Amino acid sequence: MARITDARGQAPGCTIVGFVLRAARESTRHTQASMAEALGIDLTTWQGWETGRRPLAHVKVGTLADLRHRLLAMDADPHVLRLLDPALDADRVISSTIRPGAVARHPLADWVHTRDTADMIAWALDGTVPPGLAHRSPPRRRGPAAPAPLLPVPDRGAFFSRLREMADSAVRTGEGGLLLHRQALYLCSYERTPEAIAWTGHALHVRRDLITVRGWSPHWATARSTAVALSRLGDTQPLVDFIDRAMAGDDDAEAANLTYWAHWLGASREPQANDAFMRRRPTSWEPVCLLRGFSAGLRQAPAYVDLYAHSLWALLTSHRWLPLADSALTDELRSHIVHLLDHDTVSPRSRRELTALHYLLRETRA
Repeated sequence: MARITDARGQAPGCTIVGFVLRAARESTRHTQASMAEALGIDLTTWQGWETGRRPLAHVKVGTLADLRHRLLAMDADPHVLRLLDPALDADRVISSTIRPGAVARHPLADWVHTRDTADMIAWALDGTVPPGLAHRSPPRRRGPAAPAPLLPVPDRGAFFSRLREMADSAVRTGEGGLLLHRQALYLCSYERTPEAIAWTGHALHVRRDLITVRGWSPHWATARSTAVALSRLGDTQPLVDFIDRAMAGDDDAEAANLTYWAHWLGASREPQANDAFMRRRPTSWEPVCLLRGFSAGLRQAPAYVDLYAHSLWALLTSHRWLPLADSALTDELRSHIVHLLDHDTVSPRSRRELTALHYLLRETRA
């Protein structure tokens, strides 16, 4: 049996993937010692992977692939194993931000990250457990164990400070800095101190003119992220304005919105190097996966209810067969829409679209 080896080294912010690896091991009911024995490696090597002392990102590609396959063969939860990649991405984003000289280009400038990656980053910043791990029941452990891969306070401060610097400098580089600017600025909205909220709010409002552009434009993705981040900070009106002016009724913008959602929610597995993919209208995403993501978001993210409602309306009016694909989900969605219409305050557009969705779902299930 081939031995799994690693390349040694340490870097700040390399613990997220270790926590996911621990969750994968725990799903097999193996201890660290029995897992190391089963894989034919030293216990200290496995412990180093889980703690980040030996970053898993430093192992050879073939070794990492072999590790995944071996864990799957040992009945590790495949849903947890799927999170190894976004965890690796999140570690890279954090470590590259804290130690900017470690890479030639920052990863936020090189690819469009997904919600899974953002959830992993949030896990390290504020301890919020990613949805893919939230319902897992970890076994009892002997002795203390950290519940989340939280960054030390100095590293969290350095991360946000550097993000703000990158967002400021990227916007001055023109078109080439758009992706880095919007992704860095969005992550800045994760810091909740009064000073940070004030800085992020100011930086977002400076870009607020983008939200007033009608229909598709090269800055459409930046405007969307700006409006969403402002909603995260409690200012929901820019998102309502963006939907009204830059999305509703424009075929290119509507298609770009669904295409971006498909990438963000994992309904499309194609990696994207920049925002240009939103204009190409790829058709390889899975509508049912998108429906499930929108349904969950409508329940779990009240700050974005207007965006979820409009996106759901656009999806179902263009794929009217979708409610038939999952009857239980359709019934649950219809029930929640009734709740929103009866008890929650939503924008006039959202109320119209949710009402239309209610009738559409009722007719489909009739």
